[in-house]
Amino acid sequence: MPPTFDQAFRAVRNEAARRDRSPLPRIDSPSRSPGDLVNVDVRYFAAAREAVGREAETLALEEGATVASLADRLFEAHPGLRALGTGLRFAVDERFADPDTALADGDRVALIPPVSGG
Repeated sequence: MPPTFDQAFRAVRNEAARRDRSPLPRIDSPSRSPGDLVNVDVRYFAAAREAVGREAETLALEEGATVASLADRLFEAHPGLRALGTGLRFAVDERFADPDTALADGDRVALIPPVSGG
C-alpha cells in the first residue's frame, strides 16, 4: 500500500531536516504598518523543486496576501509549476492550506506535488 500524503510529507520534511543547510535569511521589521510587506519562506519538494530549479526562496508579499495570490506569483515566475496541475498542494507552517488562507510574516510555505509510491 502506498504511503499516505501525510506520511510522504513527513518523510520529505525529515529528509530536508537531516541535510545540513543554513536557514534562509529573513528580513525582519521592528514595526509594521498597513501596506507593509511580509516575508515568507517557500520550499519546493520533488517535481516542484525540479520545475523551479531550487529548493527554497524567500519572497516579499503585500500584507494580506493569500495562498492563492502566492500561487499566482509563483506560476508567473516559474511557468513549469503549472505543469504539475491541480494536484500541487500548498502547506503553511506544516498544515495543508486552502487558497484563501492568509499569509503572515515568517510563514513557511511548502509546495508539494502529487506523490505516488510503491
